[in-house]
Amino acid sequence: MPGKIDYRTSINKARRRRNRGKYEKYLLIAGVAVIVILLAVIIGKTWNKPASGEAENRQGEEQQQPSQGEEPTLSEEELARQKQEEEIQQVIDSYGNLGVAQVSGYLNIRETAEANGKIIGKLMGGSGFDILETLEGWYKISSGGFEGYVSSQYVLTGDEAKALAKENIKERAIVTADKLNIRQEPVIDAANVVGQALINERYEVLEQQEGWVKIDTGYLSADYVEVKMCLNEARKMDLKAMAVNQYDNIVISKVDNYLNVRSSPEDKGNENVIGKFPSRAAGEILETLDGWYKIKSGNITGYVTADPQYTAVGQEARDLALQSASLMAVVRTDKLNVRTEPNTDSKAWTQISKEERYPVLAQLDGWVQIELDTEDSDEAFISTRDNNVEVRYALNEAIKFSPLEEKANKEASRRAQIVNYALQFVGNPYVWGGTSLTKGVDCSGFTMQVLGHFGISLPHYSGSQAKMGKEVSSKNMRPGDLIFYTNSRGVVNHVAMYIGNGQIVHAASRRSGIKISTWNYRKPKTIRNMID
Repeated sequence: MPGKIDYRTSINKARRRRNRGKYEKYLLIAGVAVIVILLAVIIGKTWNKPASGEAENRQGEEQQQPSQGEEPTLSEEELARQKQEEEIQQVIDSYGNLGVAQVSGYLNIRETAEANGKIIGKLMGGSGFDILETLEGWYKISSGGFEGYVSSQYVLTGDEAKALAKENIKERAIVTADKLNIRQEPVIDAANVVGQALINERYEVLEQQEGWVKIDTGYLSADYVEVKMCLNEARKMDLKAMAVNQYDNIVISKVDNYLNVRSSPEDKGNENVIGKFPSRAAGEILETLDGWYKIKSGNITGYVTADPQYTAVGQEARDLALQSASLMAVVRTDKLNVRTEPNTDSKAWTQISKEERYPVLAQLDGWVQIELDTEDSDEAFISTRDNNVEVRYALNEAIKFSPLEEKANKEASRRAQIVNYALQFVGNPYVWGGTSLTKGVDCSGFTMQVLGHFGISLPHYSGSQAKMGKEVSSKNMRPGDLIFYTNSRGVVNHVAMYIGNGQIVHAASRRSGIKISTWNYRKPKTIRNMID
């Protein structure tokens, strides 16, 4: 038994030694493998490790790069610009067949496709419209809520129109009321009104504040406008009605010449006269007192009589206003050239002032023919380009004027007497060749008769009068001096009397009669002292 036991024991020991050797072999192989893997990892990290600065840069780049599929972040300025570009494109896309007026002033819209067709509206340069129909030389358009015809000569279409439109799309206030007052300041006050805006008219927004929108001519109530990005569009000319609708509470002068405008509601003779209210002139009634109206007319605020014999209000005033409104050229620049023909190649023979309104005889695209008080029927054309002239129906308004005081100084007193005598005949008729201060005179007949009343003899011809007396400069002219003007050939053909305060009195034309004007309403030729 012991021998057997020893034999088996030896066998088991041998087996255990073989197994241990096998396990040791496996462990050795596993250890080597682990060591190899660790070495590979260490070597790989060392090989791929960047310099410290490079690592920082790469980390920054990784942070800046958006994840795949993520939109890049835009700044507020970029977002605003993107939004504006989208709005501009939406405006362009809102027109079915876009046309844009390419003029430096304005383009007439006519009732018919004819050069002499009735003008029913106007398009300022850069204004947009839909082209409804193409005719020979004309487009039928829709803009500003109405339709009409414009000359195709001054219109851009297609890509050119879109390019010009992009330059002119701005934030504008679109009027939603039939009539909206334009105010000098953002406050509700009858004396604060400086103009009117009509429904569908568009005005560039300069600023928005609580309840108000500021435009270039004043303020509009924000309650009656829609502010948005858009093109300017056509403005309808409701002609005479537009002139009357400027007034909420209109008063009209019914006299044949002038009413006095006074600084206080009382008649103090010449002492409190601050202006003249011409025949059929219009004003806004600010207040009604016992026997007086406080009015605002033009640049004058004062008092006129409420006697119905001399002033009309209500429906009577509106009826008279519609009868009296006439087409005027209102100059917006200090001086504007007058030419013999409607083109810039023709001679500029005089200049006119923005202080006056000039009767319109004819309207052409880019030009207006006006009436000047020439006695030999010179043609006078002014350019409407560059927005220097506004053509609209208008009523006469009050004129600033104060009678000259008759001072103790004998010379000054005589001049004041001459001027005040001449002013008695304002409003009386003009008659070519006439010599009656009451029934009718021409320009030289007027000065001849006025100065003749004071013993100063003059011939009945402006050219001859211009050679008499002593020449004086505009800086040294005094009331009673005569101012002479020329026609397109440089020949003296009109004369007026200086009355002080930059004004003259003269027998102007058949339409105007004897009137008060600014002394440089057109460029004078010479000024002569006939009195001393």
